Amino acid sequence: MKMTLRWFGPGFDTVSLKYIRQIPGVVGVVSTLFEKRPGELWTQAEVKALKSEINQAGLELSGIESVNIHDSIKTGTAERDEHIETYIKCLTALGEEGVDMVCYNFMPVFDWTRSDLAKERTDGSFVLAYDQAEIDKIIPEEIFAAMDKKSDGHMLPGWEPDRMAKISELFALYKDVNEEKLFDNLIYFLKAIGNVCEKYNIKMAIHPDDPAWPVFGLPRIVTNQKNLLRLINAVDKTYNGVTLCTGSLGSNPANNIPETIKSLKGRIHFAHVRNLKYHSEGSFEEAAHLSADGSMDIAAIMKAFYDTNFTGPMRPDHGRMIWGEQAMPGYGLYDRALGASYLLGIWETLTKYVK
Repeated sequence: MKMTLRWFGPGFDTVSLKYIRQIPGVVGVVSTLFEKRPGELWTQAEVKALKSEINQAGLELSGIESVNIHDSIKTGTAERDEHIETYIKCLTALGEEGVDMVCYNFMPVFDWTRSDLAKERTDGSFVLAYDQAEIDKIIPEEIFAAMDKKSDGHMLPGWEPDRMAKISELFALYKDVNEEKLFDNLIYFLKAIGNVCEKYNIKMAIHPDDPAWPVFGLPRIVTNQKNLLRLINAVDKTYNGVTLCTGSLGSNPANNIPETIKSLKGRIHFAHVRNLKYHSEGSFEEAAHLSADGSMDIAAIMKAFYDTNFTGPMRPDHGRMIWGEQAMPGYGLYDRALGASYLLGIWETLTKYVK
């Protein structure tokens, strides 16, 4: 296992590579070309420059999160083959620079949704939270305004203003797309990029839907163990794999995360580990990574990764905003550094004392 942190790139992230380098045990970052929109071309020179900056800070580029997928691919319009060709060129640029893991998602319109970006907890920290009852009060066309209002001026990945300005058009684009059609379009995409992935040994790691149920009537297909196994079996190639995000899958308490990890042995290419505190059905808030601070057994989750010989990059996921830090919601330095140290402590214990 390689411990990493997510880094959004120069000019975008509120946390510097210099400070990430100072977290004991963190060897790399998973980054992106944050200014690129879905369907735009990534060049090898751009990837090389990103990789060079990270290497100069004493870290490795452990993967990309994300090369976002154009909506025509998700909806299966006449333009999808053109956009898949562009995506293949992006993967080629990454492969030429030795980048071998891409985290991506196949969520319609929104990458993730929350009802509160800074809910105050009893310890005085602030966290991301979701309450379906609050979401149900918002009409779809107004969700971006609601999220943006709570962002405190920070950028929200997946909620870029220029894209969200077309939110009505996006909803219209998906009006005839149900779960089966979305799944078929995902399989079409994965088969189309297979040759370039195998040429460069690029592992595609799909991120689960967040939260793990339909939002605003939009279909969600990466929500549980059954659906993940269906996807893996539909394109039974090593390059077709999973980003095991404990928080996204764990948004539904019915999902058994350790069992899901074990069922996907060998096909988990990336891991996001975070904790949640459940309140009621459809209502949760994010918590510190420590098991006792939330509702999830993080030690059991880490042992499942250990038992399945997981060797890929892992990162602590959304952190609390603590100690007065001002940063992109969920992506401050301090609590993610604590999370990385906590996860590494569990991993060290497992490697030394568990046979």
